[in-house]
Parts: sequence; structure tokens; C-alpha cells
Amino acid sequence: MKDAYDLRRRSGGRSHRAGTVHVPGAALEVEVAQRVIVTLEDDLSGGPADETIRFAFGGAEYEIDLTAKNAKAFRKALAPFLEHARKAGRSQSRRPGRAAASRPRSGDIRAWANDHGIAVSARGRIPASVVEQYQAATKGR
Repeated sequence: MKDAYDLRRRSGGRSHRAGTVHVPGAALEVEVAQRVIVTLEDDLSGGPADETIRFAFGGAEYEIDLTAKNAKAFRKALAPFLEHARKAGRSQSRRPGRAAASRPRSGDIRAWANDHGIAVSARGRIPASVVEQYQAATKGR
């Protein structure tokens, strides 16, 4: 596989992202790959971690990478509180529902604006002035 060796030599021995490598002036295409290795580091001690623990407190979610020893200490510290706590159900969405039935659909407003020579983007927020013009023009319908 002399061609692949030549490709590595020409690239300075660097690895490439996954995909096809094209060498200018050559009729050679070689599939290359990249391996990514993730190692966890204990967020308390700085050594190698064994696991990631996810938890929530005060409305925020957290993750911490810990060794087996630190994970055991973490669980032991929380145990008295967890014994007396209750699991919470899924919280209700904080966002109100989408559009009210009485509110006009944005597609209708965009079509009306285009028919009346008013420039509106195909996506995104419709300017309030355009919505007001639409509502005034279609109030009797």
C-alpha cells in the first residue's frame, strides 16, 4: 500500500478527519478516519474518574465526574436527605402554549402582506406594524 504511505508522508504524518482525502495532482483517494478517546477526570481530586453522576438541585441540573470512592461518599452524604424526600414528577412547561385560537396564523399574515406588496421574510417574527395592518384590513371577516 505504497500510495497510502506516500499520502501520510506528504501530509506530514498528520491524521485527517473522517472523509476522503484528495491529493492535488494525484489520482489517489484514500478513506481516513479519526478516533476520539474521552477520558473522565475526577472533578474533586483531578485523577481518573470512574463515572459521571447527574443530579438536580435548586432547579438546576448538574453533572460531576467522580472516582468510585468519591461517588460513594457523594451518595452517602445525600442518603439521609433522599430517604425523606419524594420524587418529583415532570414539571409543567414554563412556556405558555403556542398561538391562541383567536390569533391569526403567521402564514395567513405573510400571504396577505405579499398580496399587498408589503415585504415580509419567509421565516421569523413578523413586524408588529404588519400584524396591525393585517388585523385592521381583515377585521370584518
